[in-house]
Amino acid sequence: MSAEGRKRICLFGGTFDPIHTAHLRVASEALNAYKLDEILFLPAANPPHKDSETLTGFMDRLRMVEIACEGHPAFRVSRLEAGTERSYTIDTLERFRAKLGSNDELFFLIGADAFAEIRTWKRWKDVIRLVEFIVVSRPGVDYRIPEGSRVLRLDGIDLPVASTAIRSRIAAGEATPELPDAVRRYIDANGLYRTLRAPIPASRLKSQIRKSGGVGPKAN
Repeated sequence: MSAEGRKRICLFGGTFDPIHTAHLRVASEALNAYKLDEILFLPAANPPHKDSETLTGFMDRLRMVEIACEGHPAFRVSRLEAGTERSYTIDTLERFRAKLGSNDELFFLIGADAFAEIRTWKRWKDVIRLVEFIVVSRPGVDYRIPEGSRVLRLDGIDLPVASTAIRSRIAAGEATPELPDAVRRYIDANGLYRTLRAPIPASRLKSQIRKSGGVGPKAN
């Protein structure tokens, strides 16, 4: 918190299916690079860019995020996007902004791929008015910055980790070094990801890792 009592809060949304160490690393880097007071993880219950029927249940994903954030004092987890309605970013921002002080600063952590599509978001002009973006950049991904938006770059983080690949290895009974140990124990204890939702060829897994940049901040 600043000397004036102003808080710097960053929202980090996504499906987190499951959350992994790259998510935590990116959040830590943003926290330190931009002197944030806290990172608020927002698991999406019903995201517009995903088929909710194929997602792991919201409460399991929420619990995994809570477990992963234990031991990180500046990380908090929110149920703000719980429920059956679509989890649009603008709705979340307006609800959260209303709870903040007038001088508090609000940031939004997002991957370069997702930010490149921001003009497709619901009420995107209102979104860029409400937050300052922290964009996780990576080699080979370029994006245009819409007029009026405020963007901070988070460079030098190359973390080729994808939740899709992790789910495949769990189903195969393999090790998952990308997961915090406590998250993997929760997964095993609750029988999550024991079967694949659909066969995924190795070539497609590599493609998804490249496209995600290893991190999956939310879109829309």
